[in-house]
Amino acid sequence: MGKTQRRSLSVFLGFLIVSVVAHPVALAEAAWEEDGWLRTSFAKERLDLGDEFGCYGMPGLSWSNDPGAVANACKTYIEERTNASRWGVSPLSIFTPPTLTMADHTKVASQGFVVHGDETGLEDTAWHDETDRPADLWEWYNLGRRGGSLEKGIASLEDLQTEVEAGGLVNLYWIGRVNDATVRHDRDVLAYLDEAPNVWLTTWGEAWSSWSGKRCYEYQRDVAEVEGKTVITFESKETEVCRSVFDELPWNVPSTWLIDVEGASVSEVSTHGTSLRLPSIEGEKVAKEGWRQQADGTLVLSVLNGHAVNITVNATGIEHDILAQTEFFNNHSAAVTVAGHETTDLFKWAKRFVDDTDVRFTWLVQPRPAEAADAWIPYAVVGVSVLTVFIMLGVLGREGLGPWSSLANRKGSKKAFSDEENKRSLDADEEAE
Repeated sequence: MGKTQRRSLSVFLGFLIVSVVAHPVALAEAAWEEDGWLRTSFAKERLDLGDEFGCYGMPGLSWSNDPGAVANACKTYIEERTNASRWGVSPLSIFTPPTLTMADHTKVASQGFVVHGDETGLEDTAWHDETDRPADLWEWYNLGRRGGSLEKGIASLEDLQTEVEAGGLVNLYWIGRVNDATVRHDRDVLAYLDEAPNVWLTTWGEAWSSWSGKRCYEYQRDVAEVEGKTVITFESKETEVCRSVFDELPWNVPSTWLIDVEGASVSEVSTHGTSLRLPSIEGEKVAKEGWRQQADGTLVLSVLNGHAVNITVNATGIEHDILAQTEFFNNHSAAVTVAGHETTDLFKWAKRFVDDTDVRFTWLVQPRPAEAADAWIPYAVVGVSVLTVFIMLGVLGREGLGPWSSLANRKGSKKAFSDEENKRSLDADEEAE
């Protein structure tokens, strides 16, 4: 083997050693235990109700050293076990500590996370108060915390009411357990949110997807008169242009439209080409498809992009008009999210809310740290890996390959020298005879 080949092999083997020792994910995977509830029907039930799974962190990985690795590992952790939402597979929401720079947040965003929260310390912000409406994507990298905590003894019903009445997105903080102790929630706060009118109960990723849908949209409409009634066909289009603006990230969530039908009554809204009717969303606070009419006669229509519907109006000669998309689902004036931080056991965090409230949670999940008895495993992984590399070096060296090939050369030299001495001895014996 030539010097160039030996040098290349040495560099490769050296790189192999460094990658085994230094790669954070290789070590981190042995530092945690999964939450098995994410693979069960219990997690599916939470999704069906409207909850969302986002990321909190990964034991064994450091936000300060490599925020991109933390985000990527946590994304994989969720995707291998469950969907992030009833609307989409991949997670959009993630907790980030207040020590990260904008460059760090950009690395996190490159993994598909568009909502970073909360109170991340960046200059640009989203929903830190009722007037702090986000205008750009990066403002969602610093989602505000409004309304306080859900924890009993810390929650303030008065402060929450003030924030909800002011409008905008209200984001509450919640942690279900501290070590093995259960943290009690404030039932009065939940009761208020369940009963308060004009409140959209949503999650981080759902709220962002709804917001992004207002930045780029296209709709199609047609009108016909059938048997003394006006039938308006309406479709909010799902276009490649709009999806490419946001790198295919937004979930297809229902968008709410205001349609002027000149005060005429609407008898039904059905899927175009079928008799399948959309339900009423009168009083609904969790996002879904449907319709209702306001007191002034304006039609409030909530539909998914790509779903064409027929709106039947009990009058002819109607000059209808598509007025606008509403800021929040069902034309509500406020939206409320509750972020469940450090969710390591979904069942213990969420079981108390089953059939107890319509409030929706953004569960920021992370695996449980490995037991202390298993703390040696990462070091064993490194030790075995490094030992394997050195054994490979030894085997290659005996064959005259790699950086240890000189050992084989020395052995070969000794053998050659011994053979030469033996030959000389034989020659001497022959001459003596």
